Amino acid sequence: MTSSPTIKPFLDVLSGHRQPVPPVWMMRQAGRYLPEYRELRAKAGGFLDLCFTPEYAAEVTLQPIRRFNFDAAIIFSDILVIPYALGRSVRFEAGEGPRLDPLDTPEQVTSLATQADFSKLEPVYEALRRVRRELDPNIALIGFCGAPWTVATYMVAGQGTPDQAPARMMAYRHPQAFSKIIDVLVENSIQYLLGQLKAGADVLQIFDTWAGVLPPREFQRWSIEPAKRIVAGVRAQVPDAKIIGFPRGAGAMLPAYVEATAVNAVSIDWAAEPSLIRERVQNRVAVQGNLDPLALIAGGAALDRAVDDVLANYASGRLIFNLGHGIQPETPIAHVEQMIKRVRAYKG
Repeated sequence: MTSSPTIKPFLDVLSGHRQPVPPVWMMRQAGRYLPEYRELRAKAGGFLDLCFTPEYAAEVTLQPIRRFNFDAAIIFSDILVIPYALGRSVRFEAGEGPRLDPLDTPEQVTSLATQADFSKLEPVYEALRRVRRELDPNIALIGFCGAPWTVATYMVAGQGTPDQAPARMMAYRHPQAFSKIIDVLVENSIQYLLGQLKAGADVLQIFDTWAGVLPPREFQRWSIEPAKRIVAGVRAQVPDAKIIGFPRGAGAMLPAYVEATAVNAVSIDWAAEPSLIRERVQNRVAVQGNLDPLALIAGGAALDRAVDDVLANYASGRLIFNLGHGIQPETPIAHVEQMIKRVRAYKG
């Protein structure tokens, strides 16, 4: 199929067309590896202050676009804004990540609000509107939310843990209470994503960072089913909404995720097995990924080889070039430039 000339390259891939040169962006592309981000972060004060000041959030979103001319911008925010809008205490402590008041017993779950106060998220929508006005028309704008499973893991434990055991244990011991958390997150995530589309997002991504800790039965129940409900809920209002899923670490369960959720693309991590992805995933949807962020830090010949491997594995089909997870703060800017130059020199 030939590409239509009037559509953004990024959206063209999600609409079913392979691009000769894969569009490229990076997860966490607005972040601590950029000096201009660090400067604004210091000025803003707390992390949530940065997220909820539209002028700052829009500026941070645009910084990597100005520097690298990526094919997509992703709004600067966080996956824990939904718990915040549900009235939960959400704090970010320097060097330690998020802290929430734990919801680790069925009794505590009864205190969870069912309806978010979306006025608290108006700054995110305003940041999207600002970015949309300033963004080159050929560059796509991505909105996002955390997947219910991943957001719930933080809500239950009150913080990130090495294998998210508190949420997994609650899901085994108290599945009804855990289901309530998931249901609340599903319904409010649908509304949040619809608000982002209305504010100017072209594409939505659902980040299920902790999907890979789940066994198959639980993956079906807590990762696939909620994502399926979110996609269906968004498309009930916006039938042609373009949605990317990222069930990180899903491995051999990715084909089932793609089939059930009806996403337009999936992000894959760097450990994904290429033939499985080509034969059972990329034959159905676009693939986004999957450079190892450590190869990006390493640079040099190792980075060139790693970029070439991604292109060799996936660029013959529909590919959005990206990392297998977020860029690390210590990544040299020159290595990002090296990566982009090599991807854009691809002659496929």
